[in-house]
Formats: sequence, structure tokens, C-alpha cells
Amino acid sequence: MKNPLQLFSAIMVAAVLTPAGFSAEPLVKLTSPLDYQVFQRQSPELGVVHVKGRSDYSTDVLEAKITGHSASGELAGNWEPLQADVEGDGFSGDLKVPAGGWYQLTVRARKADGVAAESAVEHVGVGEVFVGAGQSNSTNYGSERQTVKSGLVASFDGKTWRLANDPQPGTQDGSQGGSFWPAFGDALAEKYHIPIGVAVTGCGGTSVREWLPKGIRFTAEPTTGKHVTAIAPGEWESTGELFEGLANRISALGPNGFRAVLWHQGESDAGQLRGGAPADRQITASEYFGFVLKLFDASRRKAGWPVPWFMAQATYHSESDPSDEEFRTAQKSLSDDGIFQAGPDTDLLRGEYRAGVHFNGKGLQAHGKAWAEKVEAYLDRWIADPRLIPETRTSGRSHGD
Repeated sequence: MKNPLQLFSAIMVAAVLTPAGFSAEPLVKLTSPLDYQVFQRQSPELGVVHVKGRSDYSTDVLEAKITGHSASGELAGNWEPLQADVEGDGFSGDLKVPAGGWYQLTVRARKADGVAAESAVEHVGVGEVFVGAGQSNSTNYGSERQTVKSGLVASFDGKTWRLANDPQPGTQDGSQGGSFWPAFGDALAEKYHIPIGVAVTGCGGTSVREWLPKGIRFTAEPTTGKHVTAIAPGEWESTGELFEGLANRISALGPNGFRAVLWHQGESDAGQLRGGAPADRQITASEYFGFVLKLFDASRRKAGWPVPWFMAQATYHSESDPSDEEFRTAQKSLSDDGIFQAGPDTDLLRGEYRAGVHFNGKGLQAHGKAWAEKVEAYLDRWIADPRLIPETRTSGRSHGD
């Protein structure tokens, strides 16, 4: 680590005039955090904001200031030295910041005789971050687009952050309708008074087989016939495309950079025969259980840390076919066995909440709140005992063990 006294200079002072019609180029440019970025809190009270940027000149001191409201009150907004690593014209450092936001983060490069330059990000949060995966009801297939009411929910598409108004960015199906994510985030923000980040990677109509890493083989082709490759008569393997999309989003958020993966999927695997699919496309609930475990294990290996997963019970097709008990049992057993955390039972949202297999506006609100209730129960346990470590059981289990 180099001393910040070796950092970046600038000759630009606030009083320096520039020619009419021109503006001075900032001599400090921040690449992290991004506007509306949410950093996962590491304790109930604190998180770490990663600050990264560059400047073309050396300076005497690099400082940072955070202003705004934490979960417990307003921050003083004092300038503090930023201890940073320096390489070439780039710098990076971490700030411990109270849970809360939105904050304004300002970084300035200062010489002994005054401020050389500064740069600010207007919306930075320290709160809870979640990755979404699964099929259509995890993405934008609702009949009514939803908007964030709290102003404290943001979406991450893998490169940029923005307020989480529908349609959610970054899905793997390009869907453009409504989702449960604004209602989910609003419910958590209302309870904990912190920003909520979501990163949605779902893809409509997909089987769990389509989510497996590249090369995993199976003997029943998914109903859609997508995201798989025929290997031999009666044998297919996943292309790994959806898995890599999920893994890339996990990687972009970094180790321990989010709370959990929320998995909503099952409708495209449960009861396909009843829906008219060919008999050779149907898998058993035991096979479903095993495939989900393979996905779970692979995601943790790829991430390099024990990512927690939540499992929804999701098998609804229609009012005449509202649930599949065999697959519901498989889904529930994954949480009963302590492998997944329990998500909501979305099969209970019927009739007035649906627009076909998908949700209407009322259903999206109910769906989001149902997810929030399950996540809140988990977070409340963690807040009561921050030593809580996510369950790390992985493979070596099969349905019925």
C-alpha cells in the first residue's frame, strides 16, 4: 500500500475560471460506487463501500465524505482520509459505512494549499442485496408493471444500477412486463429502513435442466427444447448458458456481496404430462431434487463462498391444476433438510391473484410480500445473532434419504 500523500494532484481549484462555454474536466473520476449501488451490509449496523477511481496527477491527501441518513440517524458528513491502494493513476480503498442511505459519497484530492478536485456519487446505499433466478414468475411476466414506492429499491443488470421499477433489467429472457421485486424490496425497506438491491437473472419457461452447468447430462429433454444439446439418442446435456448468466451476476457482486439467491422455479417441471407435453419430457420429483442440488453446489463452487439459497414452492399451472404434491414435497424437503432456506408457498396465490399461470397486479404485490416475510424471518434471526453462518450442506443427498 502506498501512502495517500503520493496520490494524485490537480491544479483545478473551485475559483479557477474556464473559457465561456467550456467546463473543466474532473481530475478525480470515480468508477465505484455507481449511482444507486447497494452494498451488502456485513453486520446489522455496518457495511463496506468500495471506492475506486483515477486521477492524472499526484496530490497530498485523498479524502472522502459521506452525507445522508443511516438507519439510526443523519451522518455528520465529515471529511476523512481515504486509505487507498495506488497503481499508476488508479486508486482503490474501502470505507466502513453505517447501514442506510441513500448517501452522497464525495471524494476529493487535496493539496496543502486547497482542494484540487472532487467527484461525487449521489445515491449510495448499504443494505441488503438479493439475486433472483428461476422461470417466468421470477422475472417480468406479470400483467402489470410495478414501481418502487419507497424510493429505496435498486436493480443491478450486471453493469449498472437503477431504481427497480419494472421491467427489471438483466433478465435472461428480455421480458418486459411486471414483477414482484418492487413490492419485495419496498417491504424490506419499510421494515429495516435501508436500501435494497436486486439482481434478476431469470428466464421464462425454463426447466431446472436448462439451468445446470455445461456438460451435465440427462435422459429427458426439457419441454422447451432450449438451452440443451443432444449428445446421443435419448441423452442431452445443458449448454450452461443460463448457469453462466447467473454465475456472472454473482461474480459481479463479489464474495459475500449479496445476501442470498431467491429461486422461483418448478412450473416447467411439475405435471408436464397433465399439460399435454410428450411423456418423454417429464422428469420425476426425485430427479428434480437431484438437479436442483447440482445447480446449488455448482453455484457455490463458482462463487467461492457458501451462497445461501431460498426455495419457493412453485408448481401452479391453472385453477384446475393448482399444485403438484410430488414436486411440492421435493421443493419443501430441500428447505426442511436445511439445504435451502424456505421461500414462500406461491401455489397458495390463486384465482384473484393470477392472470393465467402468471400474476396480475394484486398477485405481484402479494408475491413480493410473501417473499419478504420469508427473508425477514431469516434476517431477524441473523440480527438477533450476527454470528449466524449460512448452512453449508451441499451434495451427497437424494430425495427420500
